[in-house]
Amino acid sequence: MNQENHARGAEAISFAPVLKETVWGGERLYGEYGYGVPGRKVGECWAVSAHPNGDCVVREGAYRGRTLSQLWREEPQLFGGAAKGEFPLLVKVIDAADDLSIQVHPDDAYAAANENGSLGKTECWYILDCAQDARLVIGHNADTKKELADMVEQGRWKELIREVPVHKGDFVQINPGTVHAIKGGIMLLETQQSSDVTYRLYDYDRLSDGRPRPLHIRQSLDVITVPAAPADVKETASLPANELHLLIACRYYRVWKLALAGSFSMEQDCPFLLMSVVAGTCRMNGRPVGKGEHLLLPAGYGSVEIEGEAEIIFSSVNE
Repeated sequence: MNQENHARGAEAISFAPVLKETVWGGERLYGEYGYGVPGRKVGECWAVSAHPNGDCVVREGAYRGRTLSQLWREEPQLFGGAAKGEFPLLVKVIDAADDLSIQVHPDDAYAAANENGSLGKTECWYILDCAQDARLVIGHNADTKKELADMVEQGRWKELIREVPVHKGDFVQINPGTVHAIKGGIMLLETQQSSDVTYRLYDYDRLSDGRPRPLHIRQSLDVITVPAAPADVKETASLPANELHLLIACRYYRVWKLALAGSFSMEQDCPFLLMSVVAGTCRMNGRPVGKGEHLLLPAGYGSVEIEGEAEIIFSSVNE
């Protein structure tokens, strides 16, 4: 089925990404994905977002120039009845040239009560690239809330923080209350709730514009889960090609991986489906889709025919 055979309103929708300069960002998002301009330290590309801090604009087609939040409010048929509240998901590509702060996110209840009604932040990471000996911070070693508070107050970070090895193609779920940090040299795709609430527990005493960045010790101690659950790192690099593999199904989203080597067909039967090509190139219903492109396939899109050599991450809400 060719793209032009889809009815108006069921076309694939692409967005102009929103780029975020950070103290820990690098230049790989430009060099490898073509986001932005050279010379900027960009840490995050908000590729599909309706959040007020980065509302993506449709760049072509019938909805060109409108934001994703506008579509969510004004064109509910695109989202198959899911269009309630705020658009629920946010997809990012992250380039950590340096270590991110040690941080934690709240759940919905804490964020609603303490962050002006915001959603909490459940997120997951697909590792796009990293060094052979790469590690992530996931979890901590305190057994009680008092021990956690004591270790934080005394700055016993090496004793407190738990690190786990990761490799290209690994997948990790980060639930609210999980102490975590992306280490320098890691590039990943993040699928998360549409929230921008992050509590910094520790920032390595580094300076930004000559000053330390704010920490959120009280909020962090409020929300950190004690004791910490073990990290669940899934290896996906060896999954069979040309099959859709479910990586996670939680309350907020489902995420799948497709390693495309030739052709693949499926029906888009979700309220909406986000498609991120993270490696290679392909044609989706006759439309060229390159590395770094992200599409929204709306409700009623129908048959999806994909050809090429590519690595694709799909996501949607969990009905």
